[in-house]
Amino acid sequence: MSPTLRAHLFFVLISLSLKMGLSRYVEDINSSDGLYSLLSMEKKRDSEDFVYRRPLRCMDMLATDGHFTFVASRPQLACATFIIAEPSEVISLELSDVSIDCSAGDFIKTFDGWVLKGEKFPSSEDHQLPVRQRYRDFCSNPETETTSRSSQNVAMVFFRLQTPGSGFTLSVKKLHNLFPCNIMSQNPEGDFTMVIPHQRRNCSFSIIYPVEIKLTGLSLGEAKRNDLIPQKQLWSGCSGSGDYVELLGGNGVDTSRMYPVADLCYSLRGLAQMKIGCDNSVVRLVSSGNYINQVSFQYRLLDHHELPKSQENSLDNFCTVE
Repeated sequence: MSPTLRAHLFFVLISLSLKMGLSRYVEDINSSDGLYSLLSMEKKRDSEDFVYRRPLRCMDMLATDGHFTFVASRPQLACATFIIAEPSEVISLELSDVSIDCSAGDFIKTFDGWVLKGEKFPSSEDHQLPVRQRYRDFCSNPETETTSRSSQNVAMVFFRLQTPGSGFTLSVKKLHNLFPCNIMSQNPEGDFTMVIPHQRRNCSFSIIYPVEIKLTGLSLGEAKRNDLIPQKQLWSGCSGSGDYVELLGGNGVDTSRMYPVADLCYSLRGLAQMKIGCDNSVVRLVSSGNYINQVSFQYRLLDHHELPKSQENSLDNFCTVE
């Protein structure tokens, strides 16, 4: 991902985090090394033996393997690290050299997904684990709670350190995921295929941009038709079929709170496309587990002149679709 796009994604996270109560504790990102050193690809490996290392900030975003060390220079009461990988990867996290005082209220917690403005990605409806099992608390058992692995391409670390000099090292390693499910896209354009092989689950592909989405292929078991149903016109939709794909739009990350734009519950061989003028656009595949379901799609960032004009006193005030 280019520095410009990475900067956009990071500023989205910063703006959302300001509403989480983290703003007072975000460290100064205008230091001498600059914002783009924080958001760059952080050096490529020169050899297989090279391991990238750098300091971790109170508010940070990581997108590469390496070791990241945080040492508190002052009390840090609400810090968060967002980790993101490629769509076809999951994330392995390991804590080491931990020097904190759990009895005094310090903590380090990892989360399987992201939390923004109180909303979780993936949503509780789409993740296979209950919310409480998605958190790992180092202080609950320092001997065993040092490692975790995400179920998708995003993960998060929360920490609070009250004593100067306390700290820890976070090791990040990305691993290949054969059947990616619940993906947060780093880019505003691209293409992807989601496959659910005989599993009863839901998979979402989330794009934090207003985009045009083109469905290029859809296979849903014994489906027979290819009608794209706009939800503005027909609210009954495909939800009762058990196997369908839906397009969602909204200004948060929890798909269960997003606006249903359209759905499709029949196999598709031609193109179906829709523009979604929202802060977050989602392709969501729902599977009953009876079939091997698959959806392929392309997406691109809407040009400025394509962005909708908001309308007062309407759901379209935050999100207009075509």
